[in-house]
Amino acid sequence: MSDFYRTIVPPIKCQGIKTRLVSWIRSVAPSRFTGRWVEPFMGSGVVAFNICPGKAILADSNPHVINFYKAIAAEKITPISVRSFLVREGDQLLRSNGDHYYVVRERFNQYGDPFDFLFLNRSCFNGLMRFNKKGGFNVPFCRKPHRFAPAYITKICNQVKNISNIINLGEYEFYCQDFSTTINNINEEDMIYCDPPYIARHSDYFNNWDENNERKLANFLSLVSCKFILSTWYGNKYRKNPFIDALWSEFYMLKQDHFYHVGASEENRNSMTEALITNFEPLLYDAPSEMVEQMILLEPGTSYTPNSSI
Repeated sequence: MSDFYRTIVPPIKCQGIKTRLVSWIRSVAPSRFTGRWVEPFMGSGVVAFNICPGKAILADSNPHVINFYKAIAAEKITPISVRSFLVREGDQLLRSNGDHYYVVRERFNQYGDPFDFLFLNRSCFNGLMRFNKKGGFNVPFCRKPHRFAPAYITKICNQVKNISNIINLGEYEFYCQDFSTTINNINEEDMIYCDPPYIARHSDYFNNWDENNERKLANFLSLVSCKFILSTWYGNKYRKNPFIDALWSEFYMLKQDHFYHVGASEENRNSMTEALITNFEPLLYDAPSEMVEQMILLEPGTSYTPNSSI
């Protein structure tokens, strides 16, 4: 398999994770920008860790995501410490027939330990990351007491090791802050990648996204001096994203079909047409020809038709 398609998978999962879209996003990103790779919505971090920039600003409004990756950067979370923790907690999970999950969840909601965050993220229902209005993690157990088998723990440890190596090779800064603060501190040489919660689809109270947020983001990005890429949803068999025409029609857009396997409802796990919005003409840097053939590029001002397909 070509190196272009190899994807580094991070240890944290979340709804809307771009694991299967990384090669596409990487093909659009200019390979020779001289500034920082800036993500106002870091999420799992899968895009940044596959771009592997020399310098990066990775931010999110979810403090637990930021604390987790800060702990890796500070070498408080290592493959060795993760293995020890998951073996111990996984054994208690198995012996309690799953009840220990709720012990860890209560403990995490009280203290916010990043090790507990990892445990919950990898043993909760359907890989969701969801919080209640008070900021408490509220996803139920996945009903698999044997969840942390030796092979699964090794897989997670390897993911931690890969991310640690990437962070240590570059200059990576992690911030818990609003997207507007992140975008307000960019330079002309930087490259912004935005993956906001998909409006009318993803909400976890740390990222409670609505029309006002979408409009605010569009306004910020229309004024930036650097290049940007934005991920959003174009539509599915039920409906089309109404903000494609309302907010993003002045920019370039690439479309591609995709299927999400993570989501709380069946509706959110259907095939969807993804869109990448850019303020520069995508040149599809080094993208394999078969990947380019799957895309549709729409220039600014193009009329979008809801029933168009790839």
